[in-house]
Amino acid sequence: MFTVLTRQPCEQAGLKVLSRTPAIIALVVLFLSIVVLMAITLIQTHQKEVLFPGPKYGIVLDAGSSRTTIYVYQWPAEKANNTGVVSQSFKCNVKGSGISNYAENPQDAPKAFEDCMQKVKGHIPVSLHGSTCVYLGATAGMRLLRLQNETAANEVLESIENYFKSQPFDFRDAQIISGQEEGIYGWITANYLMGNFLEKSLWHMWVHPSGKETTGALDLGGASTQISFAAEEKVGLNTSDIMKVTLYGYEYTLYTHSFQCYGRNEAEKRFLATLLQDYTTETTLTNPCYPQNYITTFTEAQVFGSLCTEDLRPERYNPNNTITFEGTGDPSLCREKVASLFNFSACHDHEACSFDGVYQPRVKGSFVAFAGFYYTANAFNLSGSFSLHAFNLSTWNFCSKNWNQLPLLLPQFDEQYARSYCFSAHYIYHLLVSGYKFTEESWPQIHFKKEVGNSSIAWSLGYMLSLTNQIPAESPLIRLPIKPSAFVGTLAFFAAVALLCLTYLVYLCVLSRNQRRSQHALDNMVDSE
Repeated sequence: MFTVLTRQPCEQAGLKVLSRTPAIIALVVLFLSIVVLMAITLIQTHQKEVLFPGPKYGIVLDAGSSRTTIYVYQWPAEKANNTGVVSQSFKCNVKGSGISNYAENPQDAPKAFEDCMQKVKGHIPVSLHGSTCVYLGATAGMRLLRLQNETAANEVLESIENYFKSQPFDFRDAQIISGQEEGIYGWITANYLMGNFLEKSLWHMWVHPSGKETTGALDLGGASTQISFAAEEKVGLNTSDIMKVTLYGYEYTLYTHSFQCYGRNEAEKRFLATLLQDYTTETTLTNPCYPQNYITTFTEAQVFGSLCTEDLRPERYNPNNTITFEGTGDPSLCREKVASLFNFSACHDHEACSFDGVYQPRVKGSFVAFAGFYYTANAFNLSGSFSLHAFNLSTWNFCSKNWNQLPLLLPQFDEQYARSYCFSAHYIYHLLVSGYKFTEESWPQIHFKKEVGNSSIAWSLGYMLSLTNQIPAESPLIRLPIKPSAFVGTLAFFAAVALLCLTYLVYLCVLSRNQRRSQHALDNMVDSE
């Protein structure tokens, strides 16, 4: 009996230790499961909208000076409020010229959209037409028209708005954006597509890329050109061209400037106007930038009808008079004369200045050159990154060709573009080298690109991202929303874990109660003995 009595306390102590440890573990797991369940439920139920599986769409009309391009963007519905998921799914070039050319017949402006819009309707599922937002942004061509004839500009936009109100899509806005906005949106698009703002972490979260620099953006349109890049924090001058842009919780100091009338088409009109300054009665003039043996005729209205050439009109200006230009294919003279389009002396040798007295900090880092920059380089079989020497060599080689040789050099021959590639190349040289101050060393940092993946580099994507609030400005860390199927599965898993822990705790309680009863009975038996 003594042996039984002395061994009993040890067994009892061991039983308490063995039963207490699993109970504590079960309680901790139960508590954590409840916390996780509550957190997941709160996150899911506090989404701004109910998101259903499948794609969502957005449409942007880039109404440029020379033409309108319609872009369709697509992203998964369950990721609509995140980034890194929007991509271009369709693109259509509207036939004809830009909407600014419909000033005299505003009602005809939307008619040109019809073919492309029919294709857009076929591309986007009918069930999603009503929820697909449409935005139209007009650029330098309409900015010039507004300065020249504000009433006509408003009538063109009103005609377009009326057209889209009759369409099945959710039309939101048609507006003329500023040159500065165009530059910023282009910069956002370039960096967005290159993944410079956010990237996925190992935990499937969107985080700011560590140590990744942004890229500058160079855009050359028909009526204006833009330069945008991240500048140093201390830029030295308080100027309207320096802006603070907040994206994904990070602030960028951005320099952006838009040069009106310095787009490729308007610059060429100004160039032709300068060639006409010296003529008196001649009806045929030489143009060193046109290919040898090329002859073309313009009316004075075609050259001087623009607001950009208004100050260069001759006193005897007659819009119906015709002028004939004959090309001489002289690259050296072409480069010399194109320089006259820029006022470099207005900078007074200041380093922080481009041309026309416009402030610009020193360019740094990589740049992407798109739109007119890309198309000109591509005509010379150049793309991506290449040296300034290679660009000049290709320019001289192309500009020395006879007009009859060009169809063999250009895979897609179009007279209007082919005759002007030589001028465009020399113009780009002066703009980038003499103006923006790119050098032999920094020129290879410019990447001439048309698109990233299947998405065109254009201001339109940045414009849509901004208008649809797909660029959250406050959150430095964007979590992916939980898919409905994943949410249900996760909820079920942690609920099962919590139920198992609760069942196990009940089992331990019952087991402990039975053990206490047995112990009590044993104690009574020992006492009775």
